[in-house]
Amino acid sequence: MKTIIALYALVAVALAAPAIPADNQVILVKETPSDNIGLGEYQFGYELSNGETRQEAAQLVNAGQENASLAVRGSFSWVDPATNVRYTVNYVADENGFHPEGEHLPSV
Repeated sequence: MKTIIALYALVAVALAAPAIPADNQVILVKETPSDNIGLGEYQFGYELSNGETRQEAAQLVNAGQENASLAVRGSFSWVDPATNVRYTVNYVADENGFHPEGEHLPSV
């Protein structure tokens, strides 16, 4: 009887485990769809099964003027499969260029 209970428990654990995609495919776990917040603005984000994530939002600056530009803020991250360490980069991209920041990046 104990063997049967142990067997049922083992089957239950196996069935409860998350499915592993064939051929190590990466699947979309969570998505924040692209959304037009207002004129000249957007935001989106996603998370993948391999730990990769990305979020971004932008706003139009100086709309209707010759120097109109997008001010973008966002972040992306990934997990190094060799070390299982998560790396994250936060960034701003605007009229002054692309400015990334992360603990693993050298600072100026």
